[in-house]
Amino acid sequence: MNNLQNTKEIINRLKSIADPEQLENSKRLGINTKKALGISIWDLRKIAKEIGKNQALAEILWKTDIHEARLLAGYIADTEKIKESVIEQWVLDFDSWDLVDQVMDVIALSPYGYKKAIEFSSRKEEFVKRTGFVLMAGLAVFDKKASDKKFFQFFPLIIKESTDDRNFVKKAVNWALRNIGKRNINLNLKAIETAETIAKLNSKTARWIASDALRELKSDKIQARLKTK
Repeated sequence: MNNLQNTKEIINRLKSIADPEQLENSKRLGINTKKALGISIWDLRKIAKEIGKNQALAEILWKTDIHEARLLAGYIADTEKIKESVIEQWVLDFDSWDLVDQVMDVIALSPYGYKKAIEFSSRKEEFVKRTGFVLMAGLAVFDKKASDKKFFQFFPLIIKESTDDRNFVKKAVNWALRNIGKRNINLNLKAIETAETIAKLNSKTARWIASDALRELKSDKIQARLKTK
């Protein structure tokens, strides 16, 4: 069976399990449901596991413009086969925070993860910029063998964009700062220093990012964990 036939079967299956209650729950979480059916990510992940990695199918599913089909596309996309041009195309289609956060994995684990984190963090579009900082947050967790140097390059970008008061951007900037600062003691010290710099900026958003990050980064729980590494 070819990928086009598979796509039709998958879309029919998604429509058959659509749940109006799930759709309402998504709305309450601030998810853009204009093109959504109402399916939990747990059900989508089960379907993705059945399908396996299939980059060609992922790209066809993405073009259906259905929210859950795009989430599923992100789950079955192949980190080694996804092209930079496809990443650029997909990121321009991001219209909801959950789409950013779920599809982020395949971008982060692709050969373009660090490059796109840097590039996207300075873009103007809200969800593209969010993607940049969510990538930083994800890489801090996923890339266990990365050197501290790879993460030190993110701190100036975090400072630069910490005054962006758009909700989905500021939360991602905060997330990136916290995740990097929880990676090890050296990055923790630099993240705290960065947060203290941000706190001095004449911006309510920057002060929120800094205070929230410092609360966690300086906490006894995090400090104790980092000292045992």
